Amino acid sequence: MPHHHIKHRNWEPWVIAIILVVAFVFRFQHIATAPPGLYPDEAMNGNNALEAIATGDYKVFYPDNNGREGLFMNIQAQSIKLFSNTPWALRIVSALFGLLTVLGLYKLAKLLFNWEIAAFASFFMAISTWHVIFSRIGFRAIMAPFFLVWGFYFFWKGLRSSRMWDFAISGIFWGLGFYSYISFRVMPLALLFALWAYWYSVKKDFSHEKYEHTKIQLIRGFAMLMVVAILVVLPLGIYFYTHSGDLIGRTGQLSIFSSENPIASFAINVGKTFGSFNVIGDYNWRHNISGAPLLFWPIGLFFVIGFFRSLHKLKVTHPSSPSGLRRAGGHYSSVQVMLLSWFFIGLLPVVLSNEGIPHALRAIVVIPPVMIFAGEGLWWLYDFIKKERRDFVAGFAVIIFLFALMLNSYHAYFTTWAKNPEVANAFSSSYVELGNKLNTLPNNEKKYVVVNAGGELVRGIPMSAQTVMYITDTWTPEKQKAKNLYYLTEEQYNAGKYDRKASIFFLE
Repeated sequence: MPHHHIKHRNWEPWVIAIILVVAFVFRFQHIATAPPGLYPDEAMNGNNALEAIATGDYKVFYPDNNGREGLFMNIQAQSIKLFSNTPWALRIVSALFGLLTVLGLYKLAKLLFNWEIAAFASFFMAISTWHVIFSRIGFRAIMAPFFLVWGFYFFWKGLRSSRMWDFAISGIFWGLGFYSYISFRVMPLALLFALWAYWYSVKKDFSHEKYEHTKIQLIRGFAMLMVVAILVVLPLGIYFYTHSGDLIGRTGQLSIFSSENPIASFAINVGKTFGSFNVIGDYNWRHNISGAPLLFWPIGLFFVIGFFRSLHKLKVTHPSSPSGLRRAGGHYSSVQVMLLSWFFIGLLPVVLSNEGIPHALRAIVVIPPVMIFAGEGLWWLYDFIKKERRDFVAGFAVIIFLFALMLNSYHAYFTTWAKNPEVANAFSSSYVELGNKLNTLPNNEKKYVVVNAGGELVRGIPMSAQTVMYITDTWTPEKQKAKNLYYLTEEQYNAGKYDRKASIFFLE
């Protein structure tokens, strides 16, 4: 590994401060208006949070809308207490998780490589339209990369320090990860692969006496991680044990194994998913600039370089002996095993599903390793330029280049994406307008909202009503009665089950 980075170490605090400021601006600026509207899935979270505030019953799992782990909604409830039932009260929680993920990625990549690669990787995440979009939507999935970067960070810190405390903190993050998003559930496999590679590398690289000591420390540390993680996830496990139908949720409906030809579906999904980084991305306007690659092309190029460098560095051979003969054996780099297994295992929930492929949301857990690969790719190019040109020239060129990337990403999110009428439609902005209009009407006036927009029924009313219910705080029958605002299905309206003297509004 190049060692000349050490002399610039005094730059590090300034660099990470700039990256965090950039990440903050990208996630918090115009949070009240971008994206516009409020998608019913976001509003469903808000209504569960409002009900929890009213009843004091903060659930470990909310079964409405195909079921969601409760941690995110319970945190959103605290935000609603502070900022009332506005769309941005739900989204500011996502923004905070997104910001802390950028910091966590920096810490992790620095521990694994050096602070320069960490800076490049975290800067790419800070300006990534892929990550920024989900950092500004009230979906629980944004927590998954947060728990992964910090869980892996303290895992590696524990391996380096042998401190049980580090393993315990890692266990907390791994346990909490199960409360984030269904895709997280496959990720402990990546942890096990990393542990296996580390164990094998220790066995190969250390003498018998040192290996025995390290082996004992490793067993103790991993046992601590596992025990803490199990204790943290226990309440959710008990819930699933007593409500087994909620464990799988929609996963069974979306599986490729329910298709006519699972093998062909898998092959097509793999091609589309790998192509989504650099060729054609998610078409859903809620998740992406429709059809655009998930990575802006220069970052996508660095990602490819870093990915193949990671494959190249996967196998570690022992150095030659004094006689010039190469020692037998070798092992796999535990760092590269972790990154590659994180990437490939993290994509399993995407390629094994049969809905909306490529799918930027379902692939959210692989954003950190993708950014690390891209950071390593740029570091390789930067190091090459430094050998060919003067140090100052290389540094200046990289700064100008990164600044140009930042301006492009800023325009891509705040103008190209956020101001596109398709995004307003995708986030049901007309539903928010109706909710705001209803809020201006007096409580003594009887009002009905006829829900023609369809969607799965939630407590007897189509899912699309959730946005109006959240904006008006009329999710529960008690709140509806207090505000004289009621909801009807199309069938109820056609059957005349309403007060003819009341005001009627249609949600379509």
